[in-house]
Amino acid sequence: MLFNSYEFLLVFLPAVILGYFALARLSAWAANAFLAAASVAFYAWWKLDFVWILAASITANYLFGHRLSRDSAAGKNDRAILTLGIVFNLGLLGYFKYADFFIANFNAVTGANASFLRVALPLGISFFTFTQIAYLVDAWKGKAAEYSATNYVLFVTFFPHLLAGPIIHHKEMMPQFADRSLKRVDWENMARGLALFALGLGKKVLIADPLAPWANSGFAHAQSLSFADGWITMLAYTLQLVFDFSGYTDMALGAALMLNIRLPLNFDSPYRSADIQEFWRRWHMTLSRFLRDYVYIPLGGNRGSEARMLVLFVVTFALGGFWHGAAWTYVLWGTLHGVALVVLHFWRKLGHPMPRPLAVLVTFLFVSAALVIFRAPTLDDALAILRSVAGLNGLGLAFTVPEWSWIGRSGVAPAELAQGVLTAAIFAVALVLTFTPRNSNQVAAALDLRMPRTRYAYGFLLALALVFVQNPTEFIYFIF
Repeated sequence: MLFNSYEFLLVFLPAVILGYFALARLSAWAANAFLAAASVAFYAWWKLDFVWILAASITANYLFGHRLSRDSAAGKNDRAILTLGIVFNLGLLGYFKYADFFIANFNAVTGANASFLRVALPLGISFFTFTQIAYLVDAWKGKAAEYSATNYVLFVTFFPHLLAGPIIHHKEMMPQFADRSLKRVDWENMARGLALFALGLGKKVLIADPLAPWANSGFAHAQSLSFADGWITMLAYTLQLVFDFSGYTDMALGAALMLNIRLPLNFDSPYRSADIQEFWRRWHMTLSRFLRDYVYIPLGGNRGSEARMLVLFVVTFALGGFWHGAAWTYVLWGTLHGVALVVLHFWRKLGHPMPRPLAVLVTFLFVSAALVIFRAPTLDDALAILRSVAGLNGLGLAFTVPEWSWIGRSGVAPAELAQGVLTAAIFAVALVLTFTPRNSNQVAAALDLRMPRTRYAYGFLLALALVFVQNPTEFIYFIF
């Protein structure tokens, strides 16, 4: 079930909100159990076969966590149980997400002809696996303890975050689920949550989806792009990705807020960053937090030599890239970000900071170029697009992609021209919104709910977005 589908918007979400607050009048446990059951049903809507994987993951991690938290309370630190739990999670993730990748590379290196497993990738497995690894580590450290199976199921499956994050922590969610004062309707939270949800839905269906054909067309013709084609392809995907993923996050945070639950922020105007470190403090913020707390710091962090620290930058981000998918392009993308952090480290030593506008431009162009590698099906395609962007295929402004042939061509049909102009306008609006001072979370938080025009504006935005969800598309991060 997609956030941007009529089933979710007009049936599931209203029914969950009404059922949750109605049951909360009778019992906090009943409300949580209902929300957990609704979240599992939300997941099962995609494919019933995936539910057993989710159930197995939850059951095993609940038992591991129960043992770890009990031992921690008794003054024990059973590293063997923690290791077993992490191995279980990584094994589950590895089997479903990476098995064929490893088989393909084994075949390439050894010349063998091992058969591929071709298992389907369960939706959200990367997110609910990382969420539970963080829980096990926190339980081992004595920072988390969960003895209610119902609450644990809700923690893992809570539908706003289940499929594409944010990656949540036990300690920030369980107090909210247990707080009885949050079981009553809060009309301010309802209004701000609905406004944030509307902004996210607008990002997805009014900006990201119209930009998708531009990005898809460019990557489909990677080997034959002109200079102009290359720039449109790169920028279209850069903008599509941020509006698609941050749109999902806004909708997740908004839906949760309508239930009086606050999920952690995941985006904070990342393309306005002046360096790559700031970028990762603003982009997919919960993944950055996970990589810092559960990869970088346990591997040594800043405690060793400078050389060790810089190597860990690269290793951490290479692993972060690999988390996104079973392809070397993802690993290379992550590695490039790690190398960029190393470059930034030495640049700062020179003591010659760039003016902020120039630094923002340089960072944006680096991020955009790296995203070409992230998106391209092969490294050859990525390099071909980057060559066109660099002008190595010539600096001509002609457009060679068939889908863009209306640009500059005489005798264009009015309908084709109108569609092209509309998409170009959306492209321009996306660029402007990317660099505006306030993002959607700040806008929703600053709403003056007493102003009728505010209610009318967001009502209009929601109604307009609803018109465009007749053929809902999946969110980009569902494949990760």
